Amino acid sequence: SDSHTPLLGCTYLFTTPGGSPICTSSFMSFQVILVQVNPGEAFTIQREDGQCQCITGPAQVPMMSPNGSVPPIYVPTGYISQVIEENGVRRVLVIPQPELIPGGHSPLPHPPPPPPPHLPAFVPHPVMMHPPPHPIYSGGAGDLGSQYISQYHTGHIFSDTSVSSCPTDSYSPHRRPPFAPRDERAGKTYSRLQRKLKERQAGGGAGSPPTDQARSPPLSPRKDHSSPAPLEVQNGLGSEEAEQEEGQGSDTEAERAKLVGVMRGNNSMPSFISGEELNATLDDLRPATDYSARVQATCRHVQGSPSEPVNFTTLSCEPDPPSAPWKAGGTKTSLVLQWKAPCDNGSKIHNYLLQWDEGKGTGEFEQCYYGPQKQYRVTKLSPASKYCFRLAAKNDMGVSGFSEAVDLFTSEGVPATPLCAELVKAGHNWLHLQWQRSAAPPSGDSIFYILEMEEEGMGCGFKKCYDGYKTSHTAKNLQRCTKYKFRVVAYNAEGKSNPSQVSEFSTCPDSPSCPRVGSKTAIMSDNLFSFEESPNDDGGSEVTKYVLEISEDMNGASWEQVYCGSDMEHSCEGLRPGVTYLTRVYCISEGGQSPQSETLQIQTPIVPPGPCQHPRVVGRPKAREVLLRWGPPYVDGGGAVTLYSLEMKGGHEEVHREVYQGPDLDCTISNLLPGTSYSFRLRAANKAGYGPFSDYCEVTTCPGAPEPCRPPHVVCRSPTCALVSWETPPSNGTPVSEFRLEWGVTETTVQTCYSGPGLSHEIRGLLPATSYFFRVQAVNAVGVGPFSEVVLCQTPCSVPAAVAGVQALEDEELTAGRGSDAPYCPSTCLGLQWEAPCDHGAEITSYLIDLGERQPIPVGPVTRYVIQHLQPDTTYRIRIQALNSLGAGPFSPMVKMRTKPRPPQPPRLECTAFSHQTLRLKWGEGSIRTSPSDPLQYQLQMEDKSGRRFVCLYRGPCHTHKVQRLVESTAYSFRIQAFNEGGEGPFSDVYTFSTLCSPPPAPKAPRLERLNDHTCEVTWESTPPMKGDPIIYSLQCMTGNTDFKQIYKGSATSYQASSLQPSNEYRFRLGAIRQCATPPDLPGPYSTTVTLLPQRSEAAAALGGGAVGGTKAVRTSVSLTDEQCAALILVVFAVTSILIAFVIQYFVIK
Repeated sequence: SDSHTPLLGCTYLFTTPGGSPICTSSFMSFQVILVQVNPGEAFTIQREDGQCQCITGPAQVPMMSPNGSVPPIYVPTGYISQVIEENGVRRVLVIPQPELIPGGHSPLPHPPPPPPPHLPAFVPHPVMMHPPPHPIYSGGAGDLGSQYISQYHTGHIFSDTSVSSCPTDSYSPHRRPPFAPRDERAGKTYSRLQRKLKERQAGGGAGSPPTDQARSPPLSPRKDHSSPAPLEVQNGLGSEEAEQEEGQGSDTEAERAKLVGVMRGNNSMPSFISGEELNATLDDLRPATDYSARVQATCRHVQGSPSEPVNFTTLSCEPDPPSAPWKAGGTKTSLVLQWKAPCDNGSKIHNYLLQWDEGKGTGEFEQCYYGPQKQYRVTKLSPASKYCFRLAAKNDMGVSGFSEAVDLFTSEGVPATPLCAELVKAGHNWLHLQWQRSAAPPSGDSIFYILEMEEEGMGCGFKKCYDGYKTSHTAKNLQRCTKYKFRVVAYNAEGKSNPSQVSEFSTCPDSPSCPRVGSKTAIMSDNLFSFEESPNDDGGSEVTKYVLEISEDMNGASWEQVYCGSDMEHSCEGLRPGVTYLTRVYCISEGGQSPQSETLQIQTPIVPPGPCQHPRVVGRPKAREVLLRWGPPYVDGGGAVTLYSLEMKGGHEEVHREVYQGPDLDCTISNLLPGTSYSFRLRAANKAGYGPFSDYCEVTTCPGAPEPCRPPHVVCRSPTCALVSWETPPSNGTPVSEFRLEWGVTETTVQTCYSGPGLSHEIRGLLPATSYFFRVQAVNAVGVGPFSEVVLCQTPCSVPAAVAGVQALEDEELTAGRGSDAPYCPSTCLGLQWEAPCDHGAEITSYLIDLGERQPIPVGPVTRYVIQHLQPDTTYRIRIQALNSLGAGPFSPMVKMRTKPRPPQPPRLECTAFSHQTLRLKWGEGSIRTSPSDPLQYQLQMEDKSGRRFVCLYRGPCHTHKVQRLVESTAYSFRIQAFNEGGEGPFSDVYTFSTLCSPPPAPKAPRLERLNDHTCEVTWESTPPMKGDPIIYSLQCMTGNTDFKQIYKGSATSYQASSLQPSNEYRFRLGAIRQCATPPDLPGPYSTTVTLLPQRSEAAAALGGGAVGGTKAVRTSVSLTDEQCAALILVVFAVTSILIAFVIQYFVIK
């Protein structure tokens, strides 16, 4: 066999745990690995997004490797890999390990772990295929259930570059026998593989060359996917190949340089070593690791071609130091230790060495266990003691270093009996207790405590009231003046101690409840006599004193203590009348002070207020009024002053009369006589009554404005004119210089229409039949007099005003509310509406509509009218006049209106195109391009399934419409209607059109199976009948570049094509034909094309690179669908548009 690795053209075949072979091929610098998954088996890969995908057979998964390395194969627990090379094809089979095959089929306990993160370079492309013609099964794998197939172990990864040997004595005689093969062929394959494995192991032990040893897989090889370790180059003796290269290169010229490239495992980043020597020593390599090396010569900066790579595997060594063992369980006299297996460095670990210091703590270790197990129980130990352990692993190469020493403790016994609890502080409903902490054990484990309590006289025994690690606790929600018993129990992981001695403590008495002030409190204007009532609850002790407090602050911010003693009544003197006091009481006993009682609000009686200050004049007195102001009395009598009473005496009056009563401190006295003296006096009042009068206040008024005029006299001379006259009023000592006349439609909206010395005024521009208000006032040098009384006057009636708001009625308003006896036609009718004008006092009796050339149309007292019998599409000039009993009013402004054209007739409906699901209908003549604003539009309706009504399908200006989603071979009824601005025309006659029968769908691609060199069997899936019509099939074949020819037509689902040439390529396609009840038959689309490739000879298969062993000669050529072609054209068009826009932007605009 060749000592170098195979070329890129060679074929690699691997087998997964389920017996699925992996075929690899390469093209240029990329290598494609084909993983064949057999039926009923599974293969797990990692996709580009990082998620794991489980592919079930039959399938063929291509995986691309950009660096030329073969992807690792995940080996489940209980399997080993074996490398076999036959006829230049290398196979790595993963078969069950004999000692790990279980006798029964129990499901694996854990789900499969995800692939390692260093595998994203292999991009999976799964393609579902049929099982290969000659599958390769691994011995015993077929008998495992599907739950065993996807259980991969990420710790063991194999590839085609495994180079370590497998020792022949790795199988112990006492282990379980291998699992029996599932059939004869699998059994023969398993026996052959075992024989080849023993031969290679025997050759490796006899000192065979490295090339033979490289083909023997290690028992547990290790693949390193991290960055390459630094390599050191030393001059000296090298390997046997290096010596041969040195002998061959002795004739070359002296000026040269050597470049050595070393690459470890599947790492795509090689390490380079340069120098002038003909050998090199590689250091710092990893044990049991695959490496590849090649040499390249350089002369005067000219580099030669690199040599073919040489694969080698480093030797195995002793295992890595294991991690420290841990405590998995134990008792007071034993410990159960467990540990994990370290890296075996290429040689299986046979035994573990466990040492301990026997609890002496001197640092000297003795062996306590030696064996293959990963756990051990150490017995006959001392309780609560510390022991130190360390661990080492041993394989065929030696013993590893010891792990870090770890200290473990045995369990201690139950804690000692704690001391009794002590009382720290007591309350009326709580007791705060504490106790001493027990001595801590050597292992540092925590000790917890349980505090138990028993209430005196209850007879319920002790109950747990606390459980924790603290040494103090406050027992709450207890009864006052009650004895309680307590005891403490300590416990740890081993159990509970004996209870401590019982301690007995009592709670304190509680403070009494609040008393309250009695309801029999005697209240006078300057003192009160208070009674207290004893509290309902004394708190367990006798009340010793009562405290009475009083406050004038209604918020209770400040309190004054007025009594403290054992009596339950007290008299308070020196109080003010009309003042509200707050009183409260509390008591004191041995248990403490009670809360304050509820606040009792007490008010002393009030008395009438004292005399007020005399009123004073504010400002200068006026002719008819005077403003007086005063202050409150100095003594309010304990109650707020609620009102004041002001009395006046003046002129010829002999007694005082009250002119004001209210709470204000000022008052304006009106209706006084100018130049007259008046006297005023004041008194205040509260809830108790009126107080005494104040002193008198003398006031004299000044001259005033004129008196109010008498109501004016109004005379209407016409409907729009009126004459107003009035008389001069008394002037109050100053002559009148001016009169002011005001008028308005309402009393609140009057305005001045005349100002002057005259006694009359004529008003023009009034509205007929309208009411107006008039009033007048006089003005002199002193001021303006009051207005006279208001006079109401109404103008006479007149003809109506001009009509306004003439406009046309909408079609909806005209059609609504009209009966069938008087239909509305927009082409011969005009609908008018207007606003009713002012009737000027006389009701409007009729309207007159003037159309210009035609005779005027009289109508009744309405505000809308429809003019009929007009000419279509004609313009009319319209004006309206209102009439009442007094005559006709003026015409309204002229308005132009136009009648609409006549409604159109329905067009003829035609069906221009039809299929099994659609009908294209056409009507009328017109352009293809229409707009929604076209005057002539159409409404297409179709009869529903019930046949009782028509539903609208289309409404718009177009002349065609495509009806979709119809049922095949079904008749449909249609009708059409045309409409414009003149209205909707009549419906057309009912047209009936029918859909065609639908062709059958395209069948799935047929399946090909070559029976021999000249015969091929074609099978396909059957198509169900369509509405009772049977389906037959048409099979066509094409040879080379010729046209397709029909080779079979019938209802069968398979056909054997004979007389085939092995060197020709045949293409097959299948079509379905529906045999309708009425001819002709309906053929459907053809399926995708299936190609039968020509067979290659054995010599061509051996010489041709990249040939796939066991690959089927059938492939399916998938043609693009219409949607895919449209999407491709759209993408090309978009890219072209972007490029053109970029060119225009860059070269034209800039």
